[in-house]
Amino acid sequence: MLSNIGFPGLILILVIALIVFGPSKLPEIGRSLGRGLREFKDSVKDIADDSDTKK
Repeated sequence: MLSNIGFPGLILILVIALIVFGPSKLPEIGRSLGRGLREFKDSVKDIADDSDTKK
């Protein structure tokens, strides 16, 4: 689904986010999203490592 967006669609989404949240909130939202993705990635890696050690 996200592979169909393309560059113009991404720019449109960023402009809408800038209008909705304002320029002061966007860095904070980006950091929070990055932390969440990092925690999810670490959790998935831990689960994969646990399943590898049990075999």
